[in-house]
Amino acid sequence: MRTEKWAGLEIGITGGSDRQGGGSGPVVMLLHGFGAPGDDLVPLWRVLDVPDETRFVFPAAPLSLNFGFGDSRAWWMLDMERLAQERASGNWAQLTKEVPNGLSEAREKIVEVLQTVKEEFHVTPDELIIGGFSQGAMLACDAALRANESYAGLVLLSGSLIASDEWASLAGKRKGMPVFQSHGTDDPILSPVVAQQLRDMLKAEGLTVEWHEFRGGHEIPMNVLERLGIFIRSALYRYVDEG
Repeated sequence: MRTEKWAGLEIGITGGSDRQGGGSGPVVMLLHGFGAPGDDLVPLWRVLDVPDETRFVFPAAPLSLNFGFGDSRAWWMLDMERLAQERASGNWAQLTKEVPNGLSEAREKIVEVLQTVKEEFHVTPDELIIGGFSQGAMLACDAALRANESYAGLVLLSGSLIASDEWASLAGKRKGMPVFQSHGTDDPILSPVVAQQLRDMLKAEGLTVEWHEFRGGHEIPMNVLERLGIFIRSALYRYVDEG
């Protein structure tokens, strides 16, 4: 892996002809979740069954958290106590409507990174997938819905619905865009019910959502990664393996 600094963010780059982003293959950009180290998702590039020419970009979030262990980062700050309370009460309605403080600033950085990816790697939007896990999935979704063009695909791993009124008004512009969405039925952090609401909203606005529900928590299990590999090959290489 090689590292760059784009939009003030540390960027990990892997895959491609030299395993450091070389060549002319399409690109998958994945954003890590709240509290994770900046390189949290980097190991996925070795697990996903995709063509070797596929290049991967892993931005590290700008905010450093003082959790007392290792490198913990965030795209915007979260009120974890409130999140736990809402999770316990099942009252997610207000949270889904809120636009988190710091979301727009994080999005601006990701938009700049996406532009750099297109310029540096010489790829068009239909050669680029954006996605992420948890908070990273929410940021990826926000950026994709607000973009001026549709990307080859959107990957939402254990994400959730936020800014629901704004997202619903924007999603129609992305009609037909492929979406890969997964969520654990026993997720203790982000409600699977709200994830289903996000799925249903995107479907209602014409996006093509591939939904993968799994028995588990706030995680990315191997069976999801297997299906994600197929999704990436289909979206970027226009084929799906037989069987």
